[in-house]
Amino acid sequence: MKIIVNGESKEVTADPTTPLLWVLRDHLDLTGTKYSCGIGLCGACTVLIDGEAVRSCRLALGEVKESAVLTIEGLSDDLSHPVQRAWREERVAQCGYCQGGQMLSTAALLERNPDPSDEDIDNALALNYCRCGTQQRIRKAVHRAAGELRRG
Repeated sequence: MKIIVNGESKEVTADPTTPLLWVLRDHLDLTGTKYSCGIGLCGACTVLIDGEAVRSCRLALGEVKESAVLTIEGLSDDLSHPVQRAWREERVAQCGYCQGGQMLSTAALLERNPDPSDEDIDNALALNYCRCGTQQRIRKAVHRAAGELRRG
C-alpha cells in the first residue's frame, strides 16, 4: 500500500488495520511520533493528516488512503520551522516526550488561526498532555511562533 508521508510516497507492506503509529515507527523508522496511552487521549502520537491533528494510535493504515501524513520529522528537516524555533527559544521541552505532538497540534492551529488567543491555544492543545508542567512555556512558544509566521 502506498501512503504519502512528509511529502514522499512510501510503499508499506502492513496489514491495513495496523495503527498508523506503528507503520510510522516500525516500517518507516519515523520514531518522533511517540506511543504513550494507546487510546488517543494523550496526544503523544499526534500527526497531521491533510493539515488536521490526528491521533495516529487510533487511525488504521487503511484509513489514510491518499491523504498527506506529516510527522514531526517532516515539519522541517533542519529545525527551522517557526514552531520548532519557538520551542527552542522558549525552552519548552523538559523530557520532550510529548513535544512532537504538541508542535504538530500547534502547526495545525496556526494554519487555521494565525493570531490565537490564550483560550484558542488552550483549546487546541487540551488533548496534548504534558506531565512536566510546561504549559505556560508552551503557550508562550505558540504566541512566539504565531508572531513569526505573521511577520513572514
